[in-house]
Amino acid sequence: MCRISSRSLHRVATLDSKPKEKKKKQILRESIKTTNSLHDQISNCFVIMEDNKMFYVLFALLLCLQDRIYVKGQECRLIGKFDLHGFLESKNHHLIIGGMFPFHFRTILTNDTSMEEPKSPKCEGFNARSLRWARAMIFAINEINQRIDILPRITLGYQIFDTCFTISKSVEGTLSFLTGQNETHPNFRCSAGAPLAAVIGAGGSALSIATARILGLYYFPQVGYASSCSVLSDKFQFPSFTRTIPSDIYQSKGIAELVTYFGWTWVGTIAADDDYGKYGIKLFKEEVEKNGVCISFSETLPRIYNKEAIDKIVGEIRKSSANIIIIFSSDIDLSALMDAIAETNITGKTYISSEAWTTSALIAKPSNYKFLWGTVGFAVRKALIPSFENFLHELHPENSTDDLVYEFWEEAFNCTWRTNKALCTGNENLRSIQNTYTDVSELRLTYSVYKSVYTIANALHDLDICVNGHGPFPNNECADVLNFEPWQLMYYLKNTKFSVFSNESLKFDEFGDVDGYYDILNWQWASNESLVFSKIGRYTATGSGATFELRIDNSSIIWNTPTGLDYSLPPRSVCSESCIPGTRKGIRQGEPVCCFDCIACADGEITNETDARECIACPSDFWSNSHKNECVLKEVEFLATDEALGITLVFLAVFGASLVIAFTVIYVMYRETALVKANDRSLSFVIQISLVCTFMTSILFVGKPEEWSCMARQTTLALGFSLCLSCILGKTIVLMLAKRAAKSKVADKTKQITMKPLYQKIVAVIGLTIEVGICIAYLIIYPPWVYKNMESQNVKIILECNEGSIEFLCSMFGFDVFLAILCFITAFVARKLPDNFNEAKFITFGMLVFFIVWISFVPAYLSTRGKFKVAVEIFAILASSFGLLGCIFVPKGYIILLKPERNTEEIVGGRQATNDKSAPATSASITSEINNTTISTVVLDD
Repeated sequence: MCRISSRSLHRVATLDSKPKEKKKKQILRESIKTTNSLHDQISNCFVIMEDNKMFYVLFALLLCLQDRIYVKGQECRLIGKFDLHGFLESKNHHLIIGGMFPFHFRTILTNDTSMEEPKSPKCEGFNARSLRWARAMIFAINEINQRIDILPRITLGYQIFDTCFTISKSVEGTLSFLTGQNETHPNFRCSAGAPLAAVIGAGGSALSIATARILGLYYFPQVGYASSCSVLSDKFQFPSFTRTIPSDIYQSKGIAELVTYFGWTWVGTIAADDDYGKYGIKLFKEEVEKNGVCISFSETLPRIYNKEAIDKIVGEIRKSSANIIIIFSSDIDLSALMDAIAETNITGKTYISSEAWTTSALIAKPSNYKFLWGTVGFAVRKALIPSFENFLHELHPENSTDDLVYEFWEEAFNCTWRTNKALCTGNENLRSIQNTYTDVSELRLTYSVYKSVYTIANALHDLDICVNGHGPFPNNECADVLNFEPWQLMYYLKNTKFSVFSNESLKFDEFGDVDGYYDILNWQWASNESLVFSKIGRYTATGSGATFELRIDNSSIIWNTPTGLDYSLPPRSVCSESCIPGTRKGIRQGEPVCCFDCIACADGEITNETDARECIACPSDFWSNSHKNECVLKEVEFLATDEALGITLVFLAVFGASLVIAFTVIYVMYRETALVKANDRSLSFVIQISLVCTFMTSILFVGKPEEWSCMARQTTLALGFSLCLSCILGKTIVLMLAKRAAKSKVADKTKQITMKPLYQKIVAVIGLTIEVGICIAYLIIYPPWVYKNMESQNVKIILECNEGSIEFLCSMFGFDVFLAILCFITAFVARKLPDNFNEAKFITFGMLVFFIVWISFVPAYLSTRGKFKVAVEIFAILASSFGLLGCIFVPKGYIILLKPERNTEEIVGGRQATNDKSAPATSASITSEINNTTISTVVLDD
């Protein structure tokens, strides 16, 4: 019967109304010549005349004769014929299911020229795995025909073509399905057999994409069993394509999750030069780059064998430091690369396989064991199909006339039916051999083919059981299962939902895809020196990978490690080792982000995580530890009382104060002696008290600074020195006046120049009062406070006293300096008094020591930091105090204790000379003989 396709636009062209006479005769002659050849077609077309009007009869006749009609003076003719091979079972069946399988690996290349008619290419390289897939389709159809719960009134037949794993052969088969014959008339299906319901195939993604574009034009149902490319989910481009294998969207995301799970950040990728490989790797790269994984190299397998391209890929694998290589390819496209690697000594690489070659016997062959063991791959769901193994063994050339069966038999038993090789006897038994065809241990794509058949059968069943008035089509009509349009079956196909023997529920989403489920397999050595595919986990996903679950049994994995020592530990595959806490990544210019240098964090910065990009600055009170991985409290530094330096300084201060007290005790014991009473005894006691104060003030500088100690130590020191220097000034003024009196000409030689003790005390009080006023103003207006100095040293907090107003501080000590200068001047003037005991000379020395100490103190103080800065100031206090003590009181103590015979009023008063030249001079008395006149400046206390 001749049938026009539902979506065809066909117009019957009219003949030219006024052709030339010669052209008319030519057309008439050609028409007469073709009359005999059209007899059979006309007979077939008259079948439709019985119950129809003559108009429709003539129209049907026109359609049947369309191959022979000359339209507008041009001839419609057959361009060429296809050379297709496969399996056919269509007699006595109501509907046909088409199938396309790559029974061969490739087509035979021929040098076509324009000198001869082009021919459909032949195929070579038999693929026994695809034969098993085709037998699964036949098995499922036979099983459905025997069931009474699915299509009980309908039987199914099949027509299967060989795609030879090429797009051209796939397109040839598709056009043949659409036309019902081997000619390319896709708008018409002229066949007397059962109608074609749907097509299963065409195998690889590239093949299905090509066929789906053609079938999609007519909305013809197509179910893919091995085409996982994500682009096939685009219903705008492929409106009639569905599949029972998960989309590569799930697989690519699953492999990306696997890579991330094991911490691999440096991987290589290899993809087939087709849509399956390109889209699969593209999606994988997009996913892993989100997780910081970098691609070491990315190579593409040549579609047609090219030794230079293969060698280039092998070279990249060899030189790359990546130990993990992801391969998206079919087993056929990959086999050439694996053969090349087998000839090299590349080991220690772990390959991550896509489902297309994970369980392929073409790849898992003995020559590849040495470098492929340890491979981890994704594989689609498998099942053990009941009675299928026996069905495979029933295949025999005597039971079939298909050339493919004979070819398989010759390949399996290495015999021939026609040539001089060992002849096939027909007694060969498939049960006696073990090959890819008979191996039912890994029925994965085979199971997918099985589900594809059941998908179409259940859709047809749903269409068949539709009740008119409740149908999904306009006016609630149903379709006729024996005369339906392709788009009507597509409705049921998209909405079908069923379960197979394994209790797996199957349904399609809006993209014609099923949920993602993959077994994760590991290639391991078996005891019989072969490889087994050991299941180590699974990956499930729904909603384009939005929801997923990855489960891995790490203990069951055998790894192919570069070292070959510990097979239980995953191999490391990184461009640069992870940066430990305390370091950060330093990107290498021109290299991927996974290639970096680990740079130690700067002082005061840390990282507490692995592979940190930036270091984190510690808070102000904290500092980084030695490993730069933790912020610790900064060491608080001050001159503590429990450290050696602090103890030494306190000891020196107490020792100095004790010496002063000792001299004070001596003075008290000998307070009635002339030397103690000379030059105002009370001022001497005040000087001693002030020295005790200065010695003890230095202790306030030791220990943890507090608010009170900061306010007390500088003011106490300033007051102590002010009191001491004011009292010394009171003494030196007397000595200076005596010196001036000694140089003056006095008429009365008996006249004595004296200064009352009261005036000396007034000088001392005035100096102290001024200093007290400055200190009070200092403490009230701008007092010192405790300050955490973090600028001087990064690793420490120097706890010190901020002195507040520098102006007030300079005023306090500036006044002390002013008093010291006055003391020095007055003492220096009186240093050469001709007496037996010159005190002014020793005061001059004391003031020189005072100046030397404090002048050297300034640069030393400014050049030190922390507790040593405080120690320098204490040394200056102690040194100046010891200098005053040694120069003023030690000489007097020497006379009092060791030379008591000189401690008399006569000698001290200058009325008696001394012959003891060994005793140091004292200035308790000043006796000067000028013009036989004795001038005494000694003032004895009453």
